[in-house]
Amino acid sequence: MADDLKRSERTVTPEVRQDRPLARVQAVPWLIVIVLLAAVAWLGWRAFFYQEEGDPVGSAMLAFEKQNSLTVFSSRFEVVAESVDRRGVLNIDLLESRQAAIIPATVEYRLDLSTMDRDRFAWDAGSETLSVVLPALRISRPNLDEAAQTTFTEGTYVTRDASTDLARNNSQQAERKAAAFAKNPEVLALARQAAKDAVRQNLTIPLQMAGYGDVTVNVRFDGEPQD
Repeated sequence: MADDLKRSERTVTPEVRQDRPLARVQAVPWLIVIVLLAAVAWLGWRAFFYQEEGDPVGSAMLAFEKQNSLTVFSSRFEVVAESVDRRGVLNIDLLESRQAAIIPATVEYRLDLSTMDRDRFAWDAGSETLSVVLPALRISRPNLDEAAQTTFTEGTYVTRDASTDLARNNSQQAERKAAAFAKNPEVLALARQAAKDAVRQNLTIPLQMAGYGDVTVNVRFDGEPQD
């Protein structure tokens, strides 16, 4: 019987396991972090910096987005003021003094860019021209350089109070004259032209860098006829 029994031979195949390299295992979390950072960066760029292709108005507004005010012109000039002081007793003028002052003054002309909404821009794709309408210039309060003033005083005897009043009156007078001079049509025309040149330059270069080619930027102020 034993001889009739057939022996069953079983072949045992060893199980082969391939271990993953440790470096690859450790790199997986970093790859996930890098992918997440890239996604966040893309979403941020899309939300804050991306402009739809073919929207030069949006590119122009982006150039002004971070500027609330733009100083385009500064004028420095001298104003002359003259005051007279009389002092006396019982309405009788006994002392009279006079003071003239030449005071340097500076006035700045600014553009309020916070009002530059989309309605102030117009794009003509055919001629590749961007038209911009600017608000009126804002003129700063005159800055008097009283430390650099030149004064001429006349009087037999100038009291301390008289000297103080003369200086104060001259300062007030100089500020009024400087404010009036700042609105002089010739000076204002220079400031407006400087504003147009500044805006034209500030918009042409960003538009060219954005891929809009050799664009033309026309600038005018409210109330001016369109070219």
